[in-house]
Amino acid sequence: MIRDAAGLVAAGLAEPGDLAALDRVGARYAVAIPDGMRALIEHPDDPIGRQFIPHPAELDLAPDERADPIGDDALSPLPGVVHRYPDRALLKPLLICPVYCRFCFRREHVGPGGGLLSDAELDAAYAWFRAHPAVREVILTGGDPLMLSPRRLRAILRTLAAIPHIELLRIHTRVPVAEPARITEALATTLDVATPVWLVVHANHAREFTPDAVAALRRIQTAGVPLLGQSVLLRGVNDSPETLENLFRAMLRARIKPYYLHQLDPAPGTARFAVPIEEGQRILRALRGRVTGLAWPTYVLDIPGGHGKVPIGPDYLDDGMVLDPAGIRHNLAGVSGTG
Repeated sequence: MIRDAAGLVAAGLAEPGDLAALDRVGARYAVAIPDGMRALIEHPDDPIGRQFIPHPAELDLAPDERADPIGDDALSPLPGVVHRYPDRALLKPLLICPVYCRFCFRREHVGPGGGLLSDAELDAAYAWFRAHPAVREVILTGGDPLMLSPRRLRAILRTLAAIPHIELLRIHTRVPVAEPARITEALATTLDVATPVWLVVHANHAREFTPDAVAALRRIQTAGVPLLGQSVLLRGVNDSPETLENLFRAMLRARIKPYYLHQLDPAPGTARFAVPIEEGQRILRALRGRVTGLAWPTYVLDIPGGHGKVPIGPDYLDDGMVLDPAGIRHNLAGVSGTG
């Protein structure tokens, strides 16, 4: 496991002359690269290394960047809970991750040393959920919930599943691709509770789906847990039709349905990853008709300030298209479909 600039230099992923600058980055934003993920990095700016190796530009703040880009803090009624939508809410039981993404929208909060909710804080969160019957779905995020021990994760899931109005539990994670050895049989069976559990796997490049990762995902699926995939559109990582096609096809081979493709959130020091929305729309438009509809995620923007997600996918209808009085579309030349 690489956890600091010295480890990056020793692993050949940074130059000795960059040590001081990378130490400054590491003092502000957490660094962790598990051995399996390190093995995938060919050089610091390849699609895997770029996601996880710190860069001096992370200390540069662009005008549109903010410490809490999607308004988590403002929408948190108590520690560990975020309530943005009427029918669902987040529970963040910890703020620890297996690997720290250099583009993370919670990068001001996550790190190896903190964020684990105490028993008292968890009890307060459970009481909040019980007192809000409109909330039907609880989304476990963080940090990464699969960094919890099977015992603690089981206790959280069973407590939430016992709340009558909670109909769905969702877990967002990078563990199966970042540190697949953590997905033991004991952890996988922990996910089998009375209330349906869905797992959303974060991956941004096809090479993240190693044989070990696919085996870990299979253990989860064997426990009866359906899998969705989420990705972030990132400059130098997946900003072309070919790389996105390969990513989505890799997800489908791993029995994961691509769910969300996120526009980058404007977290501090992440400008080098930014892809303009118009370019993202062009990239997706180029994929239409060449991948199955099963591979098609919703391209979304999380409106800064806590206003929630909106779809921003491309418009495939020609400007001259009209509807006749019967509502039948015309002028469809050049529009490709996905079945």
